[in-house]
Amino acid sequence: MITLRRATPSDAAAIGDIYLASRRAFLPYAPIAHSDAEVRCWIADYLILKTDITVATLDGDIVGMMALKRDDTVGWIDQLYVRPDVVGQGIGTLLLERAKTELGPPIRLYTFQANEGARRFYERYGFVAIAFGDGSKNEERCPDVCYEWRG
Repeated sequence: MITLRRATPSDAAAIGDIYLASRRAFLPYAPIAHSDAEVRCWIADYLILKTDITVATLDGDIVGMMALKRDDTVGWIDQLYVRPDVVGQGIGTLLLERAKTELGPPIRLYTFQANEGARRFYERYGFVAIAFGDGSKNEERCPDVCYEWRG
């Protein structure tokens, strides 16, 4: 059974594992701009403390994570990753539905243009591409796309 709950600081290692494994499995064209240790510090010292993180658990193990934030007018899905071995079991959908409930419209997110799986996923749930970038504004220097959901 998949359950969702708020992340706690003690979840940082598991969140780091999911982030790194997912990036390596699904985004081989987008080099991670920092070492594994730097990524883990960023998760523990920034992401968990400065964003609203939900984790998905399956039989007690953390298998997915989503970080949300809000600016003055828009909610943002800052990060959404599912452990590669459990993709396709509805975990991403549950996290996305949680984001829609918590943030309400409009919601925006970025993904890489080459990330066809993520693009199909977001488009299936009503997100529309509103801007395309050349990668100059992200650390990976990979062309990206901004999506928006209006409800």
